[in-house]
Amino acid sequence: MSVNQIIQNQEGTIVDVRTHAEFQGGHVAGSINIPVNELSQRIEELKNLKSPLVLCCASGGRSAMAAHLLKQQGIACYDGGSWLSVNYLKNQSVSVL
Repeated sequence: MSVNQIIQNQEGTIVDVRTHAEFQGGHVAGSINIPVNELSQRIEELKNLKSPLVLCCASGGRSAMAAHLLKQQGIACYDGGSWLSVNYLKNQSVSVL
């Protein structure tokens, strides 16, 4: 299954890995915020989220880094890239329903 299908079918959990301040400035509705620098300390919390995780950030750099880290921990996840792209895909699925 592709990351686009996961988002459009509203499966899994969207995790925004930007800072708390960036997240407060705008984010995907229903997403949770766990900054990339907190991921290592919050592995158990991440393992308990509905999987797969779709990771997003501002441009895709931090989400790619986060995906690499979490995959090493055995967590099913995908790099969703920019939160704006993830938001667009999520809104497309809502308008189709």
